[in-house]
Amino acid sequence: MKKVLIANRGEIACRIIESCRSAGLSSVAVCSEADASARHVELADEVVCIGPPPAKESYLNGDAILAAARSTRADSVHPGYGFLAENASFAQRVHDTGLAWIGPDPKVIADMGDKERARDIAAAAGVPVLPGSPRFRPGLLDGLEEQAAEIGYPLLVKAAGGGGGIGMQRVDTPEKLRRAVEATQSMAEKVFGDGTIYLERCIDRARHIEVQVFGDGAGHGVHLFDRDCSVQRRYQKIIEEAPAPALPDQVRRSLFDAALALVHHTRYKGAGTVEFVYDRDTEQAFFLEMNTRLQVEHPVTEMVTGIDIVRWQLAAAAGESLPLHQETIALNGHAVEARIYAEKPEKNFMPAPGRIDRFDLPRPRNGIRIDTGVRAGDEVTPFYDPLIAKIIALGDTRQAAINKLESTLEEIVIEPLRTNRSFLIDVLQSNAFNTEEVTTDFVKIFTLNSA
Repeated sequence: MKKVLIANRGEIACRIIESCRSAGLSSVAVCSEADASARHVELADEVVCIGPPPAKESYLNGDAILAAARSTRADSVHPGYGFLAENASFAQRVHDTGLAWIGPDPKVIADMGDKERARDIAAAAGVPVLPGSPRFRPGLLDGLEEQAAEIGYPLLVKAAGGGGGIGMQRVDTPEKLRRAVEATQSMAEKVFGDGTIYLERCIDRARHIEVQVFGDGAGHGVHLFDRDCSVQRRYQKIIEEAPAPALPDQVRRSLFDAALALVHHTRYKGAGTVEFVYDRDTEQAFFLEMNTRLQVEHPVTEMVTGIDIVRWQLAAAAGESLPLHQETIALNGHAVEARIYAEKPEKNFMPAPGRIDRFDLPRPRNGIRIDTGVRAGDEVTPFYDPLIAKIIALGDTRQAAINKLESTLEEIVIEPLRTNRSFLIDVLQSNAFNTEEVTTDFVKIFTLNSA
């Protein structure tokens, strides 16, 4: 493997280019017309423009991406996260073209991408799953109410063919069930091309805990410890940390065992994340989903382990064995990450695209990492996710990491864009966050109390 095409944009494309460079590999960036002068374009060794600004015509255009790989003689494709990263048919096309896919086997991507099928696979591997229903296709809702009653309220209506919280709705009473199902099916059809849904028990006072895993494709793997991602808006994470705070040791060990059981059962290859919902009241954890790609929040794991997960991905795609055994992977300190978005927290975190005239970042210092895909003069367009930067702080203790992250956010200047920077600082200063009392409802409650 000598030349990697990165089928993505923004900060994750920049991040992958850095690891390619450190591994002695050439990088090929792809860009839409809107990103012709973007930072990832500037950093890459070669660039191919693949289409107009809308993602469907560029970053989701598999034909254009494969044509770019052929024209530049790239020998591998790294999908990053989002876009085509968990598209099993595209991964298969990459394989069929003779290129290396820097990710797991397409069949595993397909299995884990179907959320109901993933639940069945997890259960077969001995991983605890929440009570749920069979799938319901649009127009075929016979038995819906009976299944909901058996699961019990509150419950969640989820898209079977997607994830990331898109279209997911909570239902507290039987009277609201049908409307929530129809709304979720409509959203799932638009976003994923599949309106199939299923029902799943909803846990109040839940935390979102995940385990970073890495498999060799032969049934063996390691975990790189855990993360807490409970601070979310609209089911999208905005603050993550590693390791998860205030987690009983026996629960933490059970999560590692469950995550690795799934890796072994699926013969998983490469980087993946097994996500769990943790019930604070019963101290029980249940399988939520498996993301078959690099996570947005992977830097907190890299900070506490010293491992370059992208380098591991590149090595795995080149046929190399796992670089480390489990007993040699150490956890050092605590890391917290905050995502800065161009958005309006007071307007339900509505995206706020626009030009960045001023973007002042603090000077590099020990224990602080900043991942970004933009510079002063760049435009945050309405075509893509409005993520501006990820700020990651490492400390000897959780409180030290929080303090370091807070002070770094205070130094950052982004003008004239509206961002969530001040909101992130408020969260870090809140009593609930500092006393480790955060659940997945935290942002909703915090926003209401702050209004």
